[in-house]
Amino acid sequence: MTCTIIVGGFFGDEGKGKIVAHIAYRDKPGIISRGGVGPNAGHTVTVGEKAYGVRMVPSGFVYPDARLFIGTGVLVDPRVFLKEVNLLGVQGRTFVDIRCGIIEEYHIQRDRKDEHLAKTIGSTGTGCGPANADRVLRIGRQAKDVSELKDFLIDVPLEINAALEEGTGVILEGSQGFGISLFFGTYPFVTSKDTSASQIAADNGVGPIRVDDVLVVFKAYPTRVGEGPFSTEMSSETSKNLGIEEFGTVTHRPRRIGEWDGKLAKYSVMVNGGTQAAITGIDRVDHTCFGATRYEQLSKTAREFIDGVEVDIGIPVSLISTGPDISHIIDLREEQ
Repeated sequence: MTCTIIVGGFFGDEGKGKIVAHIAYRDKPGIISRGGVGPNAGHTVTVGEKAYGVRMVPSGFVYPDARLFIGTGVLVDPRVFLKEVNLLGVQGRTFVDIRCGIIEEYHIQRDRKDEHLAKTIGSTGTGCGPANADRVLRIGRQAKDVSELKDFLIDVPLEINAALEEGTGVILEGSQGFGISLFFGTYPFVTSKDTSASQIAADNGVGPIRVDDVLVVFKAYPTRVGEGPFSTEMSSETSKNLGIEEFGTVTHRPRRIGEWDGKLAKYSVMVNGGTQAAITGIDRVDHTCFGATRYEQLSKTAREFIDGVEVDIGIPVSLISTGPDISHIIDLREEQ
């Protein structure tokens, strides 16, 4: 069994939640652990007629045999976390690292009232930026200080590394996307920390030599919520003519739509150390591909698009999403 990191290659909303859920069902890991910022990023997982939007619990929760962790580097809003645990029925297998930073109500108020964060940057208003600022200043609370979380507390790095020693499979799930990384993104229109694969490993206390695969998820038509540069952005009229209209999982703001960005994708793969890629939304490149589960079912247009992506990024596309449901996917990993 292996340790796989799954991260977003563009500006977030790439469909990482679905990819994590699929790999969880297929690879049967013992642990799925969340890295990233906190509840400012939402992941949507669709199973049949039911769609789940999660902000704290890892997207792999749909695989019932995995333990679900929130890594040390992640911010936790106890109210959001406890609500999701109860809603999803994942008590007993969901845990939080004792050192996670805590988002308190005053962090949310600061986030929403700050003119720069709220209007210029387009913050989600979930309190993550101010909470991370307090964490850096060493004045924030930790999960071990919150009585409501006492039944969920563990040492995540200890648990993950022990599992890897025993040969148990681990998925480290990133949140948001490379294009809004504090270090590598379109600063200042970025989130409050790095979002690359190296950061996701660090968030969970996993050293570089422990990582076997880095899967970078890209959208055929990238999207972005909020302000900031977006070099391939198309007009809303063009995107609507293509039948593409989306809204953010957390903010419900309209997502800006763009054309494929090979230059950013290549850079993202380089910094993330990507070993394989996933492409979501191939059914928007050609609607006839909707729901396909075998590569042979893809149209010539779709196949040429995938071939072009592989030329751009220099690594194989091993997963192709053909629709919103967890079953709408082509998995080429065994063939490569």
